Formats: sequence, structure tokens, C-alpha cells
Amino acid sequence: MNYQLPETGFLCLPQIIGDPKAEPSIPPLIPVKKTCWWEGVRTGLFPKPVKLGSRVTAWRVEDIRALIESLESA
Repeated sequence: MNYQLPETGFLCLPQIIGDPKAEPSIPPLIPVKKTCWWEGVRTGLFPKPVKLGSRVTAWRVEDIRALIESLESA
């Protein structure tokens, strides 16, 4: 698939799992629900987040890119 991800930086959860209620809607990179995503983070299936502030959690683009590549090759 052709993902438009920056080389470096961070992604918030709606940018990863999508948000159909956003205007315009955000398509998912990894089509799972929020509870499934957090369970995958807890078990090590998905990458650990980075706390950017007291209320800001994000994931490194490099980690998400590696995850997508591993899922595509599986």
C-alpha cells in the first residue's frame, strides 16, 4: 500500500486507527478499534507510545512504518 507518512515525527491514535467522525474523515492505517489497539500495545503486538505532554500520547512514525511493513509481509 502507498501510505503518505512523513519520514520522521509522531502520529496520534486517530491518525493510526482512523476517525470516520472527523471532518474530513481520517482513513485508518491499521484498521482496528481503540480497545484492540491498546490491548496490542499492552501485549507488545503494537509499538509503545511516547508521552509528549501530560495529555498528549503519540507514536513514532518510524515505529508505525515498521509495524505496517511487518503486517504486510506476514
